[in-house]
Order: sequence, then C-alpha cells, then structure tokens
Amino acid sequence: MQTTDKPVFTTLIPMRWGDMDAYGHINNTVFFRYMEQARCEWLEREGIVVAKQGIAPVIINASCTFLAQLNYPGTVEVRMFLGEPGRSSLPSHYEIRVQGEEKLYATGDAKIVWMDAETGKSAPIPDPLRAKLLTSGVRG
Repeated sequence: MQTTDKPVFTTLIPMRWGDMDAYGHINNTVFFRYMEQARCEWLEREGIVVAKQGIAPVIINASCTFLAQLNYPGTVEVRMFLGEPGRSSLPSHYEIRVQGEEKLYATGDAKIVWMDAETGKSAPIPDPLRAKLLTSGVRG
C-alpha cells in the first residue's frame, strides 16, 4: 500500500505485564490492540466519534507482520500512515517500535470504512475529514 511519507499520527502505549503470553513475550493479538489504539486516538483527534452512531468508522480488514518479539517492560511507539482515500474507505498502515528505538518490531494495515450505523451500509468519508486529508497531502 502506498502511504503518506510521514506518519499522520504517533502514540506511545505502555506494555502491560498481562500482555505477555506463555512464551514470555507480548502476545500477537496485542499488536492489533496497539494499532487499534493509535487509530482511535487519531480519529478522535480529527473530531470523529468512535461509537456506533450516525456515520461511524469501522474496520473491514486488518493484518500484521510480526518482525521481532516485544518483551515487557517497555513502551511501544505506534506510527500511523494513511493511503489514498476512496469514497467511503481509508487505508491505514502502522509501524510498531519500542520507544527510543528505530528497530521495527511489526508492521500492520487496516482498512477503515465509514458506515451508516442505522442501515449498516457504507457512507462517504465525512467532508471535513476528507478536506483535512487533502490538505495534509493524502490524495483522493
């Protein structure tokens, strides 16, 4: 996926002891939570309500490529990038690192789609967000 050159959003998330699995490293499912947290924080910063009401964002697919084990304790840095928006969808890409390191521990992707909560059908990306995307260099 082609994305913006610079992250549109970066967040820091503390690893929790309970995020580890029987192998003694952060469980693979938690990486999806890290990406979800970054996505929700970014949406909220952009004035989008992350709740099932009106026109709301949902995820229609998500993937993660695990490159190295994360080990507690520490803080992860999640960088979020965006692809070219469609009518109702917006591809997002993530890089997961340990705070203060450039080593990449995982990359991920998720497609955000706006839907009408009442009908369950896709809806156009809200105009104010589309305008912000265009002015920030995301094509569409």
